[in-house]
Amino acid sequence: MKTLVNVGRYHLVDRLTYVAMPWGIMAFSFLVNLAIAGLVPSTPEGIYTGGLASLYAFLLVCGAVSMTRELPFGLMLGVSRRTYYLGTAALIVVLGVVYGLGLTVLQAVERATDGWGLSLHFFSVPWILDGPWYLTWLTSFVLVVLFFAYGMWYGLVFRRWSLPGLVGFIAAQVLVVLGAVVAVTLTAQWHAVGQFLTTLTAATLTGVLAAVALAMGLGGFSTIRRVTV
Repeated sequence: MKTLVNVGRYHLVDRLTYVAMPWGIMAFSFLVNLAIAGLVPSTPEGIYTGGLASLYAFLLVCGAVSMTRELPFGLMLGVSRRTYYLGTAALIVVLGVVYGLGLTVLQAVERATDGWGLSLHFFSVPWILDGPWYLTWLTSFVLVVLFFAYGMWYGLVFRRWSLPGLVGFIAAQVLVVLGAVVAVTLTAQWHAVGQFLTTLTAATLTGVLAAVALAMGLGGFSTIRRVTV
């Protein structure tokens, strides 16, 4: 356990990447959207924005960096690949809890101020991040873990198979999506898919995303075992 904690501390030496940059980029996105909201006429529904995605997008980059730029030096310190990966995963969980709490508080402030006085909905995302505070916290936590783990897997694929492997990894995902689309089309099941999506609740989607995050974590764990540095 102590070794896992040390891996997390090793990452947090670079607080700029793991703490300052994600929140700084999100804050910049928020200020831009706040300025736009102050210039455009408000609507009865308010102004909804996808600016919060900037946080999760950068966390994906952080995950990739943790397995490309920082992995070699971490192993040079005598840490095994397994320990390095599990320690990084533990850090993700902690960041997910803290980040989720921060986003939940900001959402509460946004609601209390009627969208920062401008009917701006930046931290309240329709359906998925628009419920009770505990569901917002849980969903935010899952999204942080999901994007970070996804980035880690990308970084490990690049570290193990270089650019050709990364291109193949992306191509494989595209083919899976296309295969699913073709299968649904050939079986004329788009109505069933639409019905499923309309009955899907935010809590259920959070559970699905948690399962996907776990699968990505296991995929990354299996990949790092043969990574060369």
